[in-house]
Amino acid sequence: MQIGRVVGTVTSTLKDEKLEGLKLHVVEFTTPNGTPSGGMVVAVDSVGVGVGELVLTAAGSSARLTHITEGKPVDTVIMAIIDIITVNGENTYIKNPSEQE
Repeated sequence: MQIGRVVGTVTSTLKDEKLEGLKLHVVEFTTPNGTPSGGMVVAVDSVGVGVGELVLTAAGSSARLTHITEGKPVDTVIMAIIDIITVNGENTYIKNPSEQE
């Protein structure tokens, strides 16, 4: 699994029929505090994310294990929207800090 931030979308009018109806996003890999760490990937959205959100992705054969991606030609899937990341007992990322007070 990899942490990343959704930084864009991909629109494709002509694609394999197994990809019809799937939303595609550009995900930039990040550290646990949300700082870019290098590298980007196009991922299928299985949870309804928006641009700017920190997400958890799965790649390879694991990407084809969600309900939406099963049996489809997918290499990376967005499978969770991250709310909080805690490392060594400290929160390194909080999606909505005002809700955590």
